Amino acid sequence: MLTVYAPRAILKCHLYQDSASAQQTYPCNVNLVNCNPKPFGSPCSNIILFHTGKCDKLQKSLHHVATHKWLCGLQDSISSDDEYRSSRNIAISLFRRYRNFIDRGGADNLKEFITAGVNAYALGCTDEGLRKELVDMKDSGIEIEVMQSYGGSTSLKSKIISEEVDECIFWLSIIFLTILCTPQPTIVRWSSTPPVSDEVRLQWKGFCALIANAYFMKGMAWLPVKTLQLEQTAVMGQAEKPSVVASRMRLVFSTLEVVSPQWPRA
Repeated sequence: MLTVYAPRAILKCHLYQDSASAQQTYPCNVNLVNCNPKPFGSPCSNIILFHTGKCDKLQKSLHHVATHKWLCGLQDSISSDDEYRSSRNIAISLFRRYRNFIDRGGADNLKEFITAGVNAYALGCTDEGLRKELVDMKDSGIEIEVMQSYGGSTSLKSKIISEEVDECIFWLSIIFLTILCTPQPTIVRWSSTPPVSDEVRLQWKGFCALIANAYFMKGMAWLPVKTLQLEQTAVMGQAEKPSVVASRMRLVFSTLEVVSPQWPRA
């Protein structure tokens, strides 16, 4: 299945298991997916999405994941197109949402960051590619506009700090690894390039896999922090503070809820 999660333009999709869905036509027009016909820039330059008026072309291109059927609807958006025209724009979108969550907290703000990260994964971006974009902007002294609160009218900008880049990209790596730990296929990735570096994968995939296993196999929405600290100690020789481990765990569980919800929403 191909699911593009665009902030403020979320593709609201309801998943139905259907073994015969490969024989059926998707009940939506692809032109509802507001894609730009130009290719996205590096490091996602191998992705080209086109408008089309029929679902059969999409169905053929996703034949290997046609065991799931999506009923899709798209909400209008003002600026979501621009956020995904280039890898730099994707990096800016991610960084703004990371900052917004750090500054304001809240489950909705975290979900916006995760959603942007899922989009970056689907579009073939890598953690190191997006890190390079942010580092280049930092070195050039470029300021990033702060996301406004509802009803806000003041435009604020601030420079990028190295520590922020490192933590933002680390969070993104956790999102990418969490997607890799879900039963396949979950999110179709338009690139064969690994989304995370080997170093990060070796250190953190086991951490994400423990949480994903608890989520999918046992229906759990939380794990004992001590269990995850033991995993960190076994892999990295030391464990982070309980509060930090808990925040990592929340990021993984929240990502799983976005890409593969298990419980109905109230």
